[in-house]
Amino acid sequence: MSDSMAEMLRQDMECEGLLECFHGLKSLDRDCFRVLVESGEPLTIDEVAAAVDRERSTAYRAIQRLLTAGFIQKDQINYEQGGYYHVYRPTDPERVATDMQRMLNDWYAKMGQLIQEFEDKYGDRTGPEAVAEN
Repeated sequence: MSDSMAEMLRQDMECEGLLECFHGLKSLDRDCFRVLVESGEPLTIDEVAAAVDRERSTAYRAIQRLLTAGFIQKDQINYEQGGYYHVYRPTDPERVATDMQRMLNDWYAKMGQLIQEFEDKYGDRTGPEAVAEN
């Protein structure tokens, strides 16, 4: 983690910052997500790439990160004469929010355990002689 928790709490954050905070996503990932949300309809990789003014392969990597994080979904569209292509759309925001809340609860529980371990390890050591032993 590059920033301390104290530093993070002092920063002004926007809800889109959750993409980075929870999943380590990048600025381009946020841009691709915004394009998909604002589109109102599923888009192909080529359409997303054009909207964010990036190469197809670069946009594809961002889309893959968003898929892995669960922020978007992929649908297959079949051609009548055979073949197919994929389009991408945002996942239901309520579902994403529920997943992030679950992840935050898990993180909170883990931090509680670590704080308890810290207290158990260092809490019973008081006075200058305990400090001198370490």
